[in-house]
Amino acid sequence: MIEIRHLKSLAAIADSRKISTAAERVHLTQSALSHQVRALESHYGVTLFERSRQGVKFTPAGERLLALAKAVTAAVAEAERDLIRLKDDTRGELRIALECHTCFDWLMPVMDEFRHRWPEVEVDLVAGFHPNPIDLLASGKADLVIGSRPQKRSGFHVAPLFRYEIVVVMAKEHRLRASRRIDAEDLRGETLITYPVPPQRIDLIREVLEPAGVKLQRRTAELTIAILQLVASRRGVAALPNWGVKSYVDHDYVLARRVGKSGLMSELYAIANRADAARPYMAEFVEIIRHTCARELDGIELL
Repeated sequence: MIEIRHLKSLAAIADSRKISTAAERVHLTQSALSHQVRALESHYGVTLFERSRQGVKFTPAGERLLALAKAVTAAVAEAERDLIRLKDDTRGELRIALECHTCFDWLMPVMDEFRHRWPEVEVDLVAGFHPNPIDLLASGKADLVIGSRPQKRSGFHVAPLFRYEIVVVMAKEHRLRASRRIDAEDLRGETLITYPVPPQRIDLIREVLEPAGVKLQRRTAELTIAILQLVASRRGVAALPNWGVKSYVDHDYVLARRVGKSGLMSELYAIANRADAARPYMAEFVEIIRHTCARELDGIELL
C-alpha cells in the first residue's frame, strides 16, 4: 500500500506543517493530498497527524512513517544522483551571490551538505557586497542568487524558499523598549541602519515608512554584525529577519520588536538563469536550503 509518492507527501507535510503548502510542493491539490492521507490512515487503521492553528503534529504512527519517508527518499535521491552521473558529466561550478547577508549563518551547512552529495561540483560564494546581485546572473558572474523575489524579467527561474518576519532591532536602552510593537510614526526622528542597497529593496521603507509618509535618515554597513554593533551602541535602529537576530536577542545584546499589528513579512527566493536552473544539481541545492532552514531556523514558513 505504501508508495514513494505517499512518503514524499508525508515529508512535505512535515517540512511545511501545512497541508496547503505541502500540496503545492508535491504538485497536488489540497483535497487530493488530504484524500491520499486518509487512504493511508484507513488502510492501516491509524491517525497520522492532528491539525491545529500551529500546523500539523504527527502522531507516533505518523512519526514512524515519517522516519521511513526520510530514509527512503534519501536513498532514492542518492540513486537518482548516481544515474545522472552515469549518464552525464556532472562536473561544474555553482557560484552563489547573496542579497540577504544574514543568510551566511545557515548557508555554510547547506554548502557542506551539497559538497557531500555533489563532490564533483565546485561551489563557492561570489566575493564582496553586491547592491544588485541579479545583475551578476545577467553578466554570467554568478549562477544562483539568494534574495527577494525579483521584478518580472524574462530568462530567470525563481524557486521559493521560505517566508519570515522582519523585526525592528534596537538598543536595550532605547526609548521604545517598552513597546510591544512598532509603527511607522514611532520611528520618526530615528536613524535607520541598513545594508548599502537602494531604499526600494528595504521592506521597512517600502512597505511601512513610505506609505505613512515617514522618511528616516539612513546609515549603512555591509556586515550584519556591524549593523548590530551600531544598534547596540545607540546609533540607530535596524530592520532585520527574526531568525538573523535571534541569538543576539537571546543573549540580551539587543531588543527586537514586531512591526505593526500583524508583523512585517518577507520572502526569500533562489534565482537562476533558466539554463543554469536546468543543471541536475541545482534543484537539489534549493531543496537542501529548504530542509536545512526548516530544521534550523525558528519562525519561518516554507513556501
